[in-house]
Amino acid sequence: MLSNSILLNSMDGTIRDLAALRGTYRLIPETNDAIRLIFTILQDAGVRKVNILLDEPVSNSGRLKARIADIAEEYIFELDIRILREVDRVLYEKENVITSDSIILDHCSSWINFAAQCPDLKKTGLFKVW
Repeated sequence: MLSNSILLNSMDGTIRDLAALRGTYRLIPETNDAIRLIFTILQDAGVRKVNILLDEPVSNSGRLKARIADIAEEYIFELDIRILREVDRVLYEKENVITSDSIILDHCSSWINFAAQCPDLKKTGLFKVW
């Protein structure tokens, strides 16, 4: 969204992009802004604890964890960031999962459509879906 890429409004109500991670990820200039946007929305919603699970096999997950932890110091909620080998399987058993990964959505106990719950995203003018 912050990179002005195309976003798709999917039939299940989630918003998806066309980025194919395929086990690779790199920090980009928009990473810090994206983390702050997510954290600000969660804090404004009164969330007291945030659990972030990152895939160990994905490159740069350690760097992303460190970046998230640094930025999180600006916020008042409790944060637990973990790098796990099988994030999907862990999320299958969880409630209130925030993801747009359809496989996880099909298996988890419950999920929150984060983009749909955040009207401020649309106000930014960055939220353009096809």
